[in-house]
Amino acid sequence: MRLKGKTAIITGGASGFGAGIARKFVHEGCRVMIADINGTAARHMAQDLGPNAVAQDADVARAASVAEMAEAARALWGHIDILVNNAGVTHLPTPLEDVTEEDFDRVLAVNAKSVFLTAKAIVPQMKERGVGVILNVASTAGVSPRPRLNWYNASKGWMITATKAMAVELAPQGIRVNALNPVAGETPLLKSFMGEDTPEMRAKFLATIPLGRFSTPEDMGNAACYLCSDEASMITGVAMEVDGGRCI
Repeated sequence: MRLKGKTAIITGGASGFGAGIARKFVHEGCRVMIADINGTAARHMAQDLGPNAVAQDADVARAASVAEMAEAARALWGHIDILVNNAGVTHLPTPLEDVTEEDFDRVLAVNAKSVFLTAKAIVPQMKERGVGVILNVASTAGVSPRPRLNWYNASKGWMITATKAMAVELAPQGIRVNALNPVAGETPLLKSFMGEDTPEMRAKFLATIPLGRFSTPEDMGNAACYLCSDEASMITGVAMEVDGGRCI
């Protein structure tokens, strides 16, 4: 029960890595808000996890929706201990000059602007209490970019730098900020990363991972639990790979 008594918002919490983090947090005693643009999936996930989980429709690229999410959490719990910025999107593998402006704007809005918007909505109340934890789900793509995922790579590099910038600024207020860098995993985004989900393409991706497997939602839940728990009270500004050795 490493998160007993804590409260957490997990964006993109209805599937993939976000669902793995939500499941682990509830198991460890945390009360969780599963915030997702797919409200139906969020409600199903919350029902599956039981009374310590609630669902919230949220579009993290829109300021009004993020503010509504933060207010709903405060109304429910009185405060927010943990924010997990997990929601993310990618464009299909494409030469950098051929990515559409619409896809570029969408990737940057969901992967980068969302971190700005959630900070504006939630950091002030964390400052008031003098405590809080923010965890940004970045990617190995921001450390060791793959070809043809160009602007997605850039958005995750931004997220890693934002994590460090937030950590050094917010540390005096008792707020820790860290990131996780997963390698490709068994999530709804996997097919988009690969372009096509075939045995040959999977083998090509797996060949770049020394441990020989993809990241799982359980891997991410375990790592997130540690970084968001009091056991990691001296850790801030870290972007930790959960990647089976891909970035070595």
